[in-house]
Amino acid sequence: MTIEDIDRVAVLGAGSMGHGITEVVAIAGYQVTMRDVETDLVEDGYEDIEWSLEKLAEKDRIDEAPADVLKRIETTTDLESAVAEADLVIEAAPEEMEIKHDIFSDLDEMTPEDAILASNTSSLPITDIAAATDRPEQVVGTHFFNPPVKMDLVEVIYGDETSDATAETAYEFVESIDKTPIYVRKDVRGFVVNTVLGPFGDEAAWMVSEGVADIREVDATMVHERGYPMGPFELSDMTGIDIGYHVRKEAGQPVPPIVEEKVEADELGQKTGIGYYDYEHGDGADYVPEDAAEEFDWLRIEARIVNEAADLIGNDVATPEAIDTGLRLGAGFPEGPCRRADKIGLDTVLEKLETLHDEYGEERYEPSAYLRELVDEGRTGEDAGAGFYEYGDDAERDYTTINVELDDEGLLSVELDRTARMNALNQDMMDEIVHLLENADLEEVRAVTFEGAGDRAFSAGADITGFAGIDPHEVDVTPVFRTVNDFPRPTLAKIDGYCLGGGHELALACDLRVATENSAFGFPEIDLGLIPGGGGTQRAIRMLSEARAKELVFRGNRIDAETAEEWGLINRAVPADEFDDTVSEFVDDLVSGPPVALRKAKQVMNEGRDQDISAGLQLEAQAFGLLLSTDDMMEGAEAFMADREPEFEGK
Repeated sequence: MTIEDIDRVAVLGAGSMGHGITEVVAIAGYQVTMRDVETDLVEDGYEDIEWSLEKLAEKDRIDEAPADVLKRIETTTDLESAVAEADLVIEAAPEEMEIKHDIFSDLDEMTPEDAILASNTSSLPITDIAAATDRPEQVVGTHFFNPPVKMDLVEVIYGDETSDATAETAYEFVESIDKTPIYVRKDVRGFVVNTVLGPFGDEAAWMVSEGVADIREVDATMVHERGYPMGPFELSDMTGIDIGYHVRKEAGQPVPPIVEEKVEADELGQKTGIGYYDYEHGDGADYVPEDAAEEFDWLRIEARIVNEAADLIGNDVATPEAIDTGLRLGAGFPEGPCRRADKIGLDTVLEKLETLHDEYGEERYEPSAYLRELVDEGRTGEDAGAGFYEYGDDAERDYTTINVELDDEGLLSVELDRTARMNALNQDMMDEIVHLLENADLEEVRAVTFEGAGDRAFSAGADITGFAGIDPHEVDVTPVFRTVNDFPRPTLAKIDGYCLGGGHELALACDLRVATENSAFGFPEIDLGLIPGGGGTQRAIRMLSEARAKELVFRGNRIDAETAEEWGLINRAVPADEFDDTVSEFVDDLVSGPPVALRKAKQVMNEGRDQDISAGLQLEAQAFGLLLSTDDMMEGAEAFMADREPEFEGK
């Protein structure tokens, strides 16, 4: 079975995961049958899909009418009819091995012999699930994250006998439904995300149990100093304290006393009205930045996170890239733990673990053999030129926050890809854009476009949490905007959705801007007690009237795309269905134009903008004279005389 063979999908389960997966698969264009054991469950799941599709349509986040998507969804309570013609089955039943064994045993009998059988389990071994069939090589894990419509990540998990062909097809299927897959190449408990995420809450609970920190101090420090989307205790309250408790019990791990106390008191978090915070009578997770404490030992938590990641890498379960992608998309980490560890220094992480192991003697602090190996080899991180990743000018850069493609026409497409953070710019993304442009082959690149991944934002701003823990003098956000502004090829921002703050500054650093009518622009920094720090104040006041530039900056309000076009902030505001064609018209002119003349035009206009008119005219005259001697000028003249399209070579 290859991806080309998959036309019909069956999803078993109509609960929150089942109906969410069904919706995502149908939106992607597949015929899908959703099955559950009771009619009421199926009907409720279908109604939830209808409601969700209407909401997505209201926000222009799907390309079709909800009714057209719904036509591809069938429902049933009959298992055999649901799967009889399925090329791929995704099981999303309750997390009980007996239930899954019954289902997969039936699937073995009822599905076509070449069908792929996938499980959405978040915790049970794929190997054990596959044992219920006579085709374990065709059984694979596809762990979606809740809610599937919003969450971008899917873990593709090998069982002991899963074939490469099965896993690769599952991986390609995940990509085809516009999700991001990562491979989990061995069937380990917790897979990748939950394994690496575990110490985030576990170690925090031990520290509070020992009295070395309090709950608000931990949450505030991890959020406001270390940049995580929520603190470990707030996260536990949201997911349910009992969930983490049972996971530890099933794994045979010791349970921190504070967790035992909460479970025994039936104070399980938001669902019971009280957990680590009071949601019924208090203000819930009401920690504030002032609760953060410099003396709080955050490295104790992060060292364990890094150790789990190193153990997975050393045992060939996952790559550093897969782990970092998984934790960014699946857990909302501000950056991948491997990338962060390379910045901290792997020797520093190892020393912390060894110190904790000597002090407590607990197995959870035992350093991973792979972490020791890296440090012994001198691969201690960025400063050493290598850690989990390779660094340095000669290292092949693996981009983790941008997707890059160079086509045959010379168009370099850059996609900002931090969808969980609405493509907000963090230091990694800005560094990667700079690296890409500084190392671009100008013999091949004729133009560059920037766009945002997903369907909500070009970029919703600078990710303040991405700069957490960095001293003010260490934050230098201007190089990326300067690099884009000065890049010697035309640049175009393809804007669909929010274009705010740092994202707005990136768009303004481009030469041209085309936006959908539902896009929004603004500088909200003033509401944070800040100002645009990447050239936004200066570019806005040069592009707009003084009054309008100051209105944008002073008030912090958003303007729509039509207003942005009227003010001169963007080149075009077009309906969504005309967006791609309009962008293509711009791009075609840029990639087919004379590279030398375009470069000179950009240089003269950028530099002349900031000088008086006489100096600007002098720059223009010099560039014009130089261009008269180029091969491109001769080609342009000959093509004009011959009434044909010119073929410029940049000479």
